Amino acid sequence: MKKIVITGMGAVTPIGIGVDTYWKNITAGVSGIDTIISFDASELAVQIAGEVKNFNPSDYMPKDLIRKTDPFMQYAYIAAEEALKQSNLEIEPERTGIVMGTAMNGIATIAFTQDALSGAAHKKVGPRFIPKILGNIAAANIAIDHNIQGPSLTVSTACSSGGDAINTACMCIQTGKADVMLAVGAESVLCPLVIYSLANAKALSRRNDSPATASRPFDVTRDGFVIGEGGGALLLETEEHALARGAKIYGEVLGCGNTDDAYHVTAPHPEGRGAIACMKQAIAQANIDASQIGYVNAHGTATNKGDTVETASIKNVFGDKLPYVSSTKGATGHMMGAGGITEVITCVKAIETGVIPPTINLNEVDPECSGIDFVANTAKKAEIDYAMSNAFGFGGQNSSIIVGRYKG
Repeated sequence: MKKIVITGMGAVTPIGIGVDTYWKNITAGVSGIDTIISFDASELAVQIAGEVKNFNPSDYMPKDLIRKTDPFMQYAYIAAEEALKQSNLEIEPERTGIVMGTAMNGIATIAFTQDALSGAAHKKVGPRFIPKILGNIAAANIAIDHNIQGPSLTVSTACSSGGDAINTACMCIQTGKADVMLAVGAESVLCPLVIYSLANAKALSRRNDSPATASRPFDVTRDGFVIGEGGGALLLETEEHALARGAKIYGEVLGCGNTDDAYHVTAPHPEGRGAIACMKQAIAQANIDASQIGYVNAHGTATNKGDTVETASIKNVFGDKLPYVSSTKGATGHMMGAGGITEVITCVKAIETGVIPPTINLNEVDPECSGIDFVANTAKKAEIDYAMSNAFGFGGQNSSIIVGRYKG
């Protein structure tokens, strides 16, 4: 197996644009959740979300491209730009590839366009509508601007899309299809259509009067997740390639798991069958013992079943050698395809800095989730060498990614 290392990272999140800003705020316990401002949500049952704040795409990308892209594509593009810049990579076109992960592509653009069409004429549908909503065009825009001619794939595995993008990118490298892969995840689904559906499914928090405290992973008073948006990117390459060009190495991807519960479209398997198998698969590929993992960035969405099943699954896998566990979704909301990348970045930074980010808004742990240190509300110092990020999604999709300190 080739060693796969991380040489670039990028983040666009509700608590900041850029990895440094994101990390500063996630460890400080800042909440990025507030009342929705991108459209009028005042008549909706759910009026809160983790929107990307103070976002002006023209500060980061060409104006001509802005007109052609959905917000999720813009978040992907900006995160990828940061990762590429940080990596100092001189792209070898045919040996460099990209994998994009997104759960719902351009669904908000679809919804708002249909709404405009329903009350007006055909000219309300622009000629760029189709390329603005296709998931793969996010990767295509990045590839075009950087002449990336290698493997180009888009995965859509619900909320595990970002983690599965990393897994797929690693497989491309391991099979020799590329020396360098850009793994990107992005999401922007905020529109009445999505909110109505998730609210009617009783999946979303309705704490409209207290947005900053609405997302409460593992707390006994949690009442559902909060939608978040953003983008994340990792530049992955073989150790050999990175060393040959003198790249700075931020960490190593050691193991990737991917399983399916084969149980229910929206509910997790009650005994965590798929989640347990996924974590064990990643640990086996990493060729380490579970006890060596010092931190797990949990999927931890603040749904009742999701949090309790994940807690039981973590206990099953780690036994009496439980790691620190936290959910950063208390701060960012559920960023879906983007979260699978930004939460792996969180793991890399935790190893690098010796700081475990907190689970904010966790004031009383649900008795069904007891027995684990969820790093409630305040970050902790801890020297760790290995960390795992979980991302679980509708359809029983499970993704686990293990990263480690690069030791040469």
